[in-house]
Amino acid sequence: MALPPLATPEALQDYLQLSVPLAPGPANLALRLASAAIRRHTRQTISFVAADPFTIMGGERVLTLPQRPVVVDGDNPLTVVELVDGTGLEIPALEGRDFLRYGAELHRGEAFPASRLMGWPRRRPTGIWADRVRGLYSHGYQEIPDELVGIALDLAAASMSNPRRIRSESAGAVSVTYTVETFGTGSLTSDHRAILRDFKRNALSVRHS
Repeated sequence: MALPPLATPEALQDYLQLSVPLAPGPANLALRLASAAIRRHTRQTISFVAADPFTIMGGERVLTLPQRPVVVDGDNPLTVVELVDGTGLEIPALEGRDFLRYGAELHRGEAFPASRLMGWPRRRPTGIWADRVRGLYSHGYQEIPDELVGIALDLAAASMSNPRRIRSESAGAVSVTYTVETFGTGSLTSDHRAILRDFKRNALSVRHS
């Protein structure tokens, strides 16, 4: 699935305060590469994706969906099915009846005291998800947060300003020395990483099937 860039060529033009080609070309490529760097670092699609399928490992009380933010409303239902290994049995789980959702976390019943509330499957500890869980969910931002747009523009601007990664160049009596950030075209800086920390998914937070 091809995801759109996190910023537009028009925004990049305003950011650079220069005229850049708006048709497919260097600006679009720079924004695509910048967006890919952000997505790779955060392990998030960021852009809104509807009805995205998932299959992840269960076996615990809390199930963490891979992408954030999770969007659940009338147009974007959350579908969750527990798969009982070795039986072919598939049991739907409903929010509010079988689990509670807190953001991207799906919680079964409290482990103590024991309760039938959210306590499937039988003959298993109360409040534990089946070994595998499958479903559909919508996630991401329909409007990209300004912090992420800013980083995408910053990276793309560095690529547009110094595509050959030249440390310094001269033209007659004029000499230009590029900053370390610009020299490392497309590279996230420590300031970028600090901003992205709130959007980043821990690699150990989700166990894929």
